[in-house]
This record gives sequence, structure tokens and C-alpha cells, in this order.
Amino acid sequence: MLKKLFKFVGCVLVGCSSQINAFEISGDVQQGAVLIGKADADEVIVYDGKELKLSEDGYFVVGLDRDAPKSVSFTVKKQGTEESYTKAFDVKQREYRLQKIEGVPQSTVSPNPEQVARSRKEAAAAWKARDHNSDLTFFKSEFRWPLTGPITGVYGSQRIYNGVPKRPHYGVDIARPTGTRVVAPASGQVRLAHPDMFFSGGTLIVDHGHGLSSTFIHLSKILVEPGQMVMAGDEIAEVGSTGRSTGPHLDWRMNWFDKRVDPQLLVGPMPTQ
Repeated sequence: MLKKLFKFVGCVLVGCSSQINAFEISGDVQQGAVLIGKADADEVIVYDGKELKLSEDGYFVVGLDRDAPKSVSFTVKKQGTEESYTKAFDVKQREYRLQKIEGVPQSTVSPNPEQVARSRKEAAAAWKARDHNSDLTFFKSEFRWPLTGPITGVYGSQRIYNGVPKRPHYGVDIARPTGTRVVAPASGQVRLAHPDMFFSGGTLIVDHGHGLSSTFIHLSKILVEPGQMVMAGDEIAEVGSTGRSTGPHLDWRMNWFDKRVDPQLLVGPMPTQ
């Protein structure tokens, strides 16, 4: 994950001196990407108006959402000085797939007011679980597929249920029978384990550190508890078809705080079964 580095070396723009500054970003800079950065110990990194958390060895993480703009920039400041510079990166734009699904029950397409109220309350709990800016640094790890199987839905696609366009899909769907074990794609801490949310059914959220998290939904069974630490490869849940689902599958999603990122960009092609 840290193999590809984009390095900026140059003179500071404010208080320019002979000092050389280095700034590194790993990852393909495109919509939906997770970018890992490296900074010096005495630097402060500001992105989108916010100071980023740095690990003890200077690493940080940033997520680009589905519709990220054509360019993003980072401001790098030297602690205790007025020195700073800004580095911009072009963001590769993507084209997304449309999926038409017919025959879905109308109650799934248009929930009633009581169901909407319930779903909003549950969504707030999920967003709160993703909002942890923890000191964990598992975001630097190499991620793996949480299970193997046919991919039936991809990140960024937009689903049209019974002719009605819905919000884009933000995960990757993997079709497997109910009860198939799901493993942690990377180490982390369980932030939420809910047995039956209205839309997402059995829902599990694992924090990988610095705001990067994995969400697993439509689960038939959750094998871990909130606060529990899990290691990469640990069995954490079982595939199901709970919530608003059209069949047994795992929907794996990832977030950097409120930015929805593409899990497939971290794991690459599905391994041969």
C-alpha cells in the first residue's frame, strides 16, 4: 500500500529559505481513493481546512469521495515558524455504472414515515461510530478481501429500483450463501455491532485508525462486540440477507470520516476462488 509515492520537494512559499521540505503521498489519486501520506515530525498537514492527525512516525491518511473535485491540495506548515507551502494533486475522474433492478417490493423503494424515522436514528448511530479520530495506525496495513466470491455490485454505481433512481452505491457486494464467514480485511477496533438496522440489517463497523473504517452490512450474525480489537483475518461476522437486501451477500463499505471511499482500490482484483 505504501509502495507508490508521490514526492514534493521544494522551497517553502512563505519565509522561503535554503531549507528543503519533503512531502509524500501514496496511492493512485482518483475519486474514491485512500491516500497515505508521510510528513516530517515537525510538520503540520492541513487538508480541506482541517489539521490531520499524524502517527508517531509521521504517517497520515486522507479519503477522496465518489465525486471528489479535479484537484485537491495540502498545506504543509513547520511547527513554531511561519513557513509553509501548498501542494496540489490532480484527481483522476471516474465513470460509474448504472444498475437497473426490477421487481423490488414497493415498501423497499419507498419506506413509510415510521421506517424513515427509524432509519435516520440508526444512520446517526452509524455516522457517530465512523467519526472516531483514533490513534490506531492499521490504515497503513495491507488490506485483504473479507471473503471471496462473485462481485455483484460495485462502488459508485447508481441503482434504479423499479425505474426509480436512488442514491449511488458506496460499497462492493460479494454474493455468498447465508452463514459464510467474513474476516477482518485489516486490524482494528469494533465501533458498532447492531443486529438489525432497517436498511442495512446486521451492521458492523471496524475502526482502522485516523478516521478510516470498514462497514459490513446485511449480516446474518455478528461474532464480535463493540470495543473489541480484531486482527486482520479474524472471523468477525456471517453473510446474510438482513435489512433491505435482495439476496444473501456481503456489502463492504469504507469511510474516511464522512467521505465514502472505494474498498476495491485497497485490495485489487478478486482472488481466484
